[in-house]
Amino acid sequence: MLAVLLFGFIGTVAGPGWNPHPLDEALVVQSSDVTIGGDVVTDPVGTYETRTHTFTVELDGAEVQATVHEPVGAPEGRPGIVFMHGAGTATHDNFWEMTEALASAGVVSIVPDKRLDNYTVRYRDYPAMAQDYLHSWEVLTAWPGVDPERVGVYGESEGAFIAPVAAAQNPGVAFVVLVSAPVVPAREQFALATDTYLRNLGAPERLLRAVPRLLGSEVPGGGFVYADFDVSPYQQRLHQPVLMVYGTEDASMPIVQGPATVIEDLAVAGNESYTLRYFDGANHGIRIDGRLAPGFPDAVARWTLGLPETADAEPRVAGGQPEQRFRAEPLDSPRWYASGDMIILTLVGGVVLLLLGPVLWLVSRLVRRPSERLPSPLARASAALGMGVLAVWVLFLSYILVVADLALNYEQSPLVVQGGWLGIQVVAVGATAVGVWSASTWLRVRRSGVRTGTVGTITLVGTHLGALVLLLAAGYWGIFPTLG
Repeated sequence: MLAVLLFGFIGTVAGPGWNPHPLDEALVVQSSDVTIGGDVVTDPVGTYETRTHTFTVELDGAEVQATVHEPVGAPEGRPGIVFMHGAGTATHDNFWEMTEALASAGVVSIVPDKRLDNYTVRYRDYPAMAQDYLHSWEVLTAWPGVDPERVGVYGESEGAFIAPVAAAQNPGVAFVVLVSAPVVPAREQFALATDTYLRNLGAPERLLRAVPRLLGSEVPGGGFVYADFDVSPYQQRLHQPVLMVYGTEDASMPIVQGPATVIEDLAVAGNESYTLRYFDGANHGIRIDGRLAPGFPDAVARWTLGLPETADAEPRVAGGQPEQRFRAEPLDSPRWYASGDMIILTLVGGVVLLLLGPVLWLVSRLVRRPSERLPSPLARASAALGMGVLAVWVLFLSYILVVADLALNYEQSPLVVQGGWLGIQVVAVGATAVGVWSASTWLRVRRSGVRTGTVGTITLVGTHLGALVLLLAAGYWGIFPTLG
């Protein structure tokens, strides 16, 4: 009991804690109708036939494929949009449904491949990516039938970090469309999304404490500087009209705090030309049951075609009423003993210590030296300890993967979430009890004068020290129960 309480106490005081602040501010929609207002007349989606052209765009030091979607028979002086991808790999075939709808209303769009030679999990340079997309913007400004002064940018998800940078760097960009924009730095957005997913699943409070301990630490091996990229300084330089779009069921984004921050940033530049639309029941991709939310392409098309009249047309904020329970905020960093490198060192070191004895025993057999046997109770106890501690971590890591899968697929399973967590705690308590039994058995054997031999002693030291390290780590991650 004392050992279990000690491990649980370590998990409580080791820090950092997790207590996200409720979001006090609110954005109240002025109308449930997502239609873009104004008296200007624009062609609706479905007016024109469309056609596509795929070609190569030269970048600085690379080249990408790009596809232009354009209307057939539309009048000269059409607006254009450069599409910027979200996180991950993406090609010129993305956004097809959206770009075809826009083209049928008279908007020309270009979708370039995402440049991947300088885009990795560890390294991303958003200003450099903005320059790459501006090459496609230049292509579109010179496209036949396009008005070069009416070409803007469209950033979705991670692309919404890049679009404001491009527009700030190049004042010739006519407008900015931000779809499912994180706005806050990615590290804060990841923490908010993780917390929201876990709460929606009914995850135990102890598991929520892992959010800052995992996402607030530096990643082993370095990198991920982009996780702290702040787009606000670029948004504060925007003088272009901005359209923001969110789905009310997007649990991964700060759907209230994000647009509120954009509006505040635009005010710094004296820019009041913003429009905000919430699509009721839509997810991060502004989709409902796999299809684009009704009215989404129509709103983007009319807003784009109607500029500058639609830049501040009423209602400014419309659609479903968004809800965001907690603020996305900077995370406290774990202490030195729980940094990214130390996390890996602790887990790997603990496992190596556990396996040290069995490996030495096998080596002694291979070189045909007589293997030294531990006394039977001690051998059973130390073997049970090693297997029990490994079982705790295998179950815990498997549980994390299962919970993540449930969260990302918006599924509920109280039996798995609550029952699985209880099961891990039971195994952790059991492993601790076995550890006490094994250590006390070892002490009695030593007092009795029975020799355990060199290999046996190394095995015992490695097993108990490795188990202690891994159980301390389990305590840090909140696996053990506590009194509060």
